[in-house]
This record gives sequence, structure tokens and C-alpha cells, in this order.
Amino acid sequence: MADQAERLRLMVQGRPPKADQRGKGSRVIAVASGKGGVGKTNLVVNMGIVMGQLGHKIVILDMDLGMANTDILMDLKPIYTLVDVIRGQKDLSEVLMEGPHNVEVLPGGSCLPELISMDNQQRERLISRLSYLDQEGKILLLDCSAGFSRDVLDFVALANDLVLVTTPEPTAITDAYGIIKILNNYRLKPKVSMVINMVQHARDGEAVYQRISNVCSKFLGMQINYLGSIEFDQSVQKAVQSCYPYVLQFPRSRAALLTREITQRLFDGEEQNIKKEEGFLYRLFSFWKADSKGNI
Repeated sequence: MADQAERLRLMVQGRPPKADQRGKGSRVIAVASGKGGVGKTNLVVNMGIVMGQLGHKIVILDMDLGMANTDILMDLKPIYTLVDVIRGQKDLSEVLMEGPHNVEVLPGGSCLPELISMDNQQRERLISRLSYLDQEGKILLLDCSAGFSRDVLDFVALANDLVLVTTPEPTAITDAYGIIKILNNYRLKPKVSMVINMVQHARDGEAVYQRISNVCSKFLGMQINYLGSIEFDQSVQKAVQSCYPYVLQFPRSRAALLTREITQRLFDGEEQNIKKEEGFLYRLFSFWKADSKGNI
């Protein structure tokens, strides 16, 4: 408790904590999409469960502002949300919900713009609560809202990885490229990977990735990693209708198999990508300080 109090005092005074006080470097993976309807949240839920099955401790943070539905896909019924934590009405432990296979869910609610406009007291309160997420071994999955609003930008800036979900639909491809352009303009450098969802055949996903990758390389000088594609599968729709993750309800389905492969690829080389010198708590504070000075 003394160490945490010292970290908070430094933060309030505008000074970052010392290197040995910065937390243990939880891995932060932001999942975003250029538009809605591409299956982003469903992928977050099922990837989180696969990670949990592999023995990792997962926290899913629902940032889909105004349309928070991660809990619905897991048939959870939240009483409180992150907004209650910001207001000081609940501790994080009271809001976190236990899901299957080492997965915890932090419901987002519908008022998360408060995250961007908090006063110093609210920020200090939230930072102290989120210290839970800096425990070693935690993986934080951010389910970002569709599109690329300011709140999405804030949290993508904290991520070690950004997973962009799109489909072969032309508008979805265009919007996905738009997100990558914004990342480039703001000089944000998370590792960017792509998942092409709802394809008819694996070669269709590869073709979409190549188109986006070639344009990014030519005009932006950015390299995009390809995690894979998920073929259209009726099992996914059936699982959504029953409010149950498809990797659990239909573990042998094509979608479940491909999701497990994509999740494994995401972990390949993870040791080189985790910012172990800076935990989520420290990166969150540092970004907010820069933002308050107009640096971003």
C-alpha cells in the first residue's frame, strides 16, 4: 500500500513513478474496426477465452461506447460498470465479472466519454483502481468502439498490439485503411495486425490483406502483420443467438479452429513486443499527461 501511495503522489505532482515502481508490464491488446458489423466484439470474446484456455489470465475491457455488449455474448448480467468506478461508487473488484476459462470482464456501460474528461481527482481514483491490471501475467483486451473516435485513439496509444478486424466488403476495407492512416499521422506505433472476418475462402482473406498491406507499405511506410481470416460459419450465428461463445458451444467448428490459430499467431514473438519496462498503469498516466499538455 505504501508503494502504491507513493506512485499516486508522484502522479498527482506531475512526475512519473520510478522505473521499479511502474508495474510489471501487463500486455495490452486493442481490437478495433473501421466500421460496425464486422464481428469485432465476437472475436474479442472468443480470442479471450482461447487465451484463457492456454493458461493466461485475461481481462476484457469493453470500450464499445454506448453499444457495450461483450457481457451479452457471454450471457453475463452486469449490475455495475466502469463508470461506477470512475465516480468512486464502486471498487474495480466489485465491477469485474468472472467469465469462463480465466477471463474477467470489465463492463463498459454507456457513459465512457467520462474517461476523457475526468478531473484530477477522478483520474487519481481510476489509476489507483486500475493498478489491479498491472499484475504480472494479466493480458488486457480492449474491445474498442467501431470507427476511430478520440476515445479509441487514447486507448490504442497504450496498446502493445492493435488488431484490426475487417471484412472483404469494400467499405470495411476502406475504413480499416483509414484507421491505419490515422495511426501513422499521430505517430502511434503499436504492432498492427489484421484479421479478415466472414470470408468465403481463405484466399479471399489473403487477397484483402495483400491489398491493404501493399498500400500501407507504399504510401505510409508501415508494415502490417497478417493473423489470418475466419470463414463464414453458421455456427457463429447460432452461438450469438444463444449468447454463448462459439469456441465453447461449437469447439470443432471451422470458426473455432481458425480463431485458435489466429490467437496462437498473436502470441508468436510476444516477448519482443511487450513493453515490460512500462506497465499499463504507467502508460495510462503518461498518455494523459501528454494529452493535457496538447502533445497529442
